[in-house]
Amino acid sequence: MVTPEETRMEDIGILSSRIVELRPALGGSACETINAEGLHIFPGLIDSHVHFNEPGRTEWEGIETGSRALAAGGGTIFFDMPLNAHPPTLDADSFDQKLAAAEAKSFTDFAFWGGLVPENLGKLQELAERGVVGFKAFMSNSGIDDFPRADDLTLREGMKRAAALGKIVAVHAESESITSDLAQKFVSAGKTSVRDYVDSRPIHAELDAIQRALELAGETRCRLHVVHVSCGAGIALIASARKMGVDVSCETCPHYLVLTEEDMERIGPLAKCAPPLRPKQAQDALWQYLLTDQISCLGSDHSPSPHSMKTDQNFFRVWGGVSGIQHTLPLLITKGHVRRAMALPLLARLLSFNVVTRFRLPPDRGRIVVGAQADIALVDLSANF
Repeated sequence: MVTPEETRMEDIGILSSRIVELRPALGGSACETINAEGLHIFPGLIDSHVHFNEPGRTEWEGIETGSRALAAGGGTIFFDMPLNAHPPTLDADSFDQKLAAAEAKSFTDFAFWGGLVPENLGKLQELAERGVVGFKAFMSNSGIDDFPRADDLTLREGMKRAAALGKIVAVHAESESITSDLAQKFVSAGKTSVRDYVDSRPIHAELDAIQRALELAGETRCRLHVVHVSCGAGIALIASARKMGVDVSCETCPHYLVLTEEDMERIGPLAKCAPPLRPKQAQDALWQYLLTDQISCLGSDHSPSPHSMKTDQNFFRVWGGVSGIQHTLPLLITKGHVRRAMALPLLARLLSFNVVTRFRLPPDRGRIVVGAQADIALVDLSANF
């Protein structure tokens, strides 16, 4: 059994979906016995960053198949982002539409992010009352017409209101001025290859936005979460701000840990994401911070689309999103535990426990303890992932 602190041998007794007993050798009768000898039992993975596109864009992939894939990869809870749904989750009515879809179709438990855009500052309270986990803002163009980016004034005001509501703000941190100017420069010159796209979204555009978000969070006393940090330098900025008293956490994604910009050139449109994949040196630094427990959690940033949106010869027009929600736990076991000696309790913290604590989920989640929800994943570490 893998806990956030240790691994130990236990039998697990479950009744009505809750853990009721933990002992090395349980006796007595049971309605069902699962023989997990030789397996490791992890807390169920909680993916705090997915795009399931429902309602409105179910043909991209909806909640039913997305949650199936999450469960297949050992996941038990997802947090759906607000922007790929149509309408996006910007007020109580759009929240209710998404809730109805999830209640009817999801194979796992779930929570929703609300959006933070210039037009919905007056709607944040009703979203908070509906129970959103927090508010998501883009500091650069989101690629979705009805989910505009939050300029600095919007972000500052949104953070003030979020702090008053006791909610966290998550940001996609890339500088709009840097990325848009570079993209226009490349496209105007007819430079639209994979390499040109990567060069239009450099690491310093990410660092510029992270720094501004940190300053705003410190000023407003808002809890901040920086999503999909793609490089070690970004983590270093966040760690420094945390030491200075800013209430900030961050995530990275499996694709930044296992793929580089060279893979993006080799794979092509299927590997397009924003921020883009980085050089190996930046990836190595990311691993260093991950292995020393300085990254809060992992999110898949699962963002599927129809195949037709991944075929344009102009790479700037290709939809940016990597689909991989079912692979997070296997990849971290293979690339982290097996190849880099990542301790299994650290894996449990990254994928479950830290998500519960940071996003203030009920304390009966993310751990294998008596009284907790029996959200567990059975893993064969000897399998060839």
